[in-house]
Order: sequence, then structure tokens, then C-alpha cells
Amino acid sequence: MHEYVINALIAAGIAILVAIAMGPFMIPFLTRLKVGQSIREEGPKSHYVKAGTPTMGGIIIITAVMVASFLMAGKSKQVLTVVLVMLAFGGIGFWDDYIKVVLKRSLGLRAREKIIMQLMIGLGMGLLLLFFLGRGSSIIIPFSNIDIDLGYWYIPFIIVVALSTANAVNLTDGLDGLATGVTFIVTLALSLISIMLSNFNLLIVCGALAGACLGFLVFNRYPARVFMGDTGSMALGGAIAAIAALNRSEIVLLIIGGVYVIEALSVIIQVASFKTTGKRVFLMSPLHHHFELKGWTERKVVWFFYLLALGFALLGLLSYKNLG
Repeated sequence: MHEYVINALIAAGIAILVAIAMGPFMIPFLTRLKVGQSIREEGPKSHYVKAGTPTMGGIIIITAVMVASFLMAGKSKQVLTVVLVMLAFGGIGFWDDYIKVVLKRSLGLRAREKIIMQLMIGLGMGLLLLFFLGRGSSIIIPFSNIDIDLGYWYIPFIIVVALSTANAVNLTDGLDGLATGVTFIVTLALSLISIMLSNFNLLIVCGALAGACLGFLVFNRYPARVFMGDTGSMALGGAIAAIAALNRSEIVLLIIGGVYVIEALSVIIQVASFKTTGKRVFLMSPLHHHFELKGWTERKVVWFFYLLALGFALLGLLSYKNLG
């Protein structure tokens, strides 16, 4: 086991170095391409200064994860699956970013187009898990020693998990360093689960993902010099969903990724309330913007959510009673 832990740490180190090395030339490159972030008029006024900050920086994260993963565990089917899912969801995000910032269509991909592509990737992911990797169709119930075998119902289940995770991470990506730091914490929790389940190839890709987030955070922390864009947030969500699925931790992910859940729920509640009553529950959604409009500084909101993510991660690990 110690050898695999060391390999995971090396993978994390490689990913950090790749991300940090890419930043100084990718950020000017993206700036020259004029792929600057557009800011919603109804958003917090403090965000107006962010207009024009280069986006699509998720390319840095994806590259760092791929290089580190393939160098340290290149022949692993599990690693290949995580990378493929990450690339597929990242590809949707890249296309969406390209339409918004290069073709100047502010809405990006149409919702129907995006959902159809995500459904196809989720279906492909489910088929890979069942028939290529032999993952089986059982899921672990938190706070119990119960496994439930979903049979072929596992495929629609994992489609929902993949789509929900990718879009929830995307919603979380709204403040400097927020989604990057939260995903780093979530990945650490998934790394511990991988150790407990002796899924050591997954541990290596977890290390690569954590390292890529940490390296990207050098440029993405407040005040951000680059944003990950949908390219990065969708890719991170896809990778997290794939790792959780391979660890049979899909339900536990609801706890470990609690910040993603509350961010997504805040949007759902806000939209439902406004459409049914004409009133808003939050000053603005996703939830991190609500706190900003309450007068919190951006850094205070981000650190508060980091602490929340840490608490959710610990609770998720405690809920995983049958790890032993």
C-alpha cells in the first residue's frame, strides 16, 4: 500500500508542476485570444472588475491530470475511464465556452443540446462501468453496511449521478478559487476511500486531480488571473462522478460533495419559488452570491465554503461504515 500512496503523491506533484508550468504561457495565450469572462449585469457589482479575465483555464487542469495519471498509472482501465469521462464532459464545457467567448453567443450551448450530450456521455459511462470494467451494479448506502444491487437500473442511476455532479460543480464555479478549492477537498476524501477500498489506481488519479486543482489554484485564487470556465468545471464534475462510481461511493458523494449539493439546491429552490410565488428565497443564487449580497467579502465566502466542504468530507468518510 505504501508504494501506491507514494505513487499518488508523485502524481500529485507532477500535476502541480504541470499546472504551474502551463500557467505563465497559457494565461497570456488565452488573453491574446480575447477569451475573456463576461459578467452578468444582475450579478454582484464587485464582479464587474473581473470582466475580461481569461477563461477556459480548465485546459490547464485537464492537461495536468492526464500527464500525471498516464505517467503513474497509464495502463489502468480505471484511470482511462476517469480520464475519458473527464475529457468528454470537459469537451462539452469547452464547446460551451467557445460559443460564449469566441463566437460571442452569450447563452452558449442551448440547454437541450447540452443535456442531450450529457445524457449520451452518462450512458456511455454506465455501459463502460458495467460491461468493460465489471464494476457491478450495487451501490453502498451511507451510515450502514447495506449494499443495494440496482441491476440494469444502475445505468439510469449513474446517468443522473454524472449529470448532477457535472452541473453542480459548474454552478459552484462562481467565485475566485471556490470550485477549485472545494474540489481539492472532495478529491482528498475520495483518495482516502480509495485507500480503504484498496483501489490504488484510483488513488493515483485522485492524486493527479488534487494536484491539478492545487496547481491551478495558484492562478485561480483571489484575485484570479484565470478562470476554469465550463471547460474546467464540467471536466472536474465528470472526473469526480467517475471516481465515486468506481468506488461505489455515488450516494456517499452526496455527503462528501455537500457544497455542490447546496449550491445546486439553492438554484432549484430559487427558480421554483420565483415561478410559483413570484418571490425569491435568496438574494441571488447560487448560494455563494447570496452571501456576497449580504455584505460578505469574496474571500470570506470562499473560506466559509472551504470549511463547509471540509466538514461535509469528514461526515462523508464517517458515513462510510463498511470501508473496513
